[in-house]
Amino acid sequence: MRFIDVSVPLDSALPSYPGNTPYALEADKRVARGESSNVSTVRMSAHAGTHVDGPRHFFDGRPGVEGFELDLLIGPARVVDLTSATAISAESLSELAPIDDLRILFKTSNSQLWGSPQFHPSYVGVTESGARHLIERGVRVVGVDYLSVEVFKTPGAPAHHVLLGGGAAIIEGLNLRDVEPGVYDMYCLPLRMIGSDGAPARVVLRAS
Repeated sequence: MRFIDVSVPLDSALPSYPGNTPYALEADKRVARGESSNVSTVRMSAHAGTHVDGPRHFFDGRPGVEGFELDLLIGPARVVDLTSATAISAESLSELAPIDDLRILFKTSNSQLWGSPQFHPSYVGVTESGARHLIERGVRVVGVDYLSVEVFKTPGAPAHHVLLGGGAAIIEGLNLRDVEPGVYDMYCLPLRMIGSDGAPARVVLRAS
């Protein structure tokens, strides 16, 4: 049995989505300065690094991330290889074996982008047709390996609206570079931030 941490590190090499607060660790107290302890303040978007989107991200009056039950975010998850795809669309999904899993994590060429502090707008995202394809087949957790499930600057953010509106949880910012396709036990634990549209998460896969 081994565990694979598919969360990205929160550090200076972490890119941020345009317009979001970048990650920063600021010193409040430091032993080296003669103070009693080391204490820091963290500043970042709720959508920094590996994180979960809640319905409130796009729907006022809907629950935040705390509205997701843990048994949705913990359980078997299938890692699907789409490293040759330019978008996660109904067409690219139809070329795969039929999807009948509750939780799907998409491994794309995005995973090769981690480690660069530069934001790459040409990342592979989910199209509206891809989102509808997933919801219609009963998928309730969709994980992607860059900072947004949405194709960059798609008007109206249809993938978010379809997935969150269809009751699915979205996990963004996974690093699946060294993960082989297949089924794993997934443990996704977002911070318990009440009313938040998103929350940082530690995501670990277990292979037997």
